[in-house]
Amino acid sequence: MRPTFEETLAELIRPEVEALGCRLWGLSSPSKGQRRIIRIYIDGPDGVTIDQCAQVSRQVSLLLEVEDIIPGAFILEVSSPGLDRRFFDTAQMADYVGSPVTALLHEARDGRRKVTGTLVRVGDGEFTVSENGQETTLAWIDLKEVRLVPEF
Repeated sequence: MRPTFEETLAELIRPEVEALGCRLWGLSSPSKGQRRIIRIYIDGPDGVTIDQCAQVSRQVSLLLEVEDIIPGAFILEVSSPGLDRRFFDTAQMADYVGSPVTALLHEARDGRRKVTGTLVRVGDGEFTVSENGQETTLAWIDLKEVRLVPEF
């Protein structure tokens, strides 16, 4: 299977991000009119600072200009995943078992497109949440987005 634009882009920028002492958490690249927005999320063992985000932004921007793989104009945004971090694959979820998550499905299941519950298990390409004592297993491929629900 041919990699998506986001997967190709992630593999290109991952070494740059890691060389700066950060981990590439994920990226998205929605189009907005004539421009594409490249959103890069980085993380570190103790989180990331604004200075680290700026440094990654400068380095990745130079790399993208040299590689010229993004057609037309683009906007580059670099930030931490935040408290309500979006998950980009199930492997990222393993450290969050026991935490609340919200999953948005592409198509309704049992009349709902949103499932919120406590993350119980994480497997290869799927995970299980518990909602009011009822466990639901969701396949990654069926999901539009999964986020951590911050607890205060």
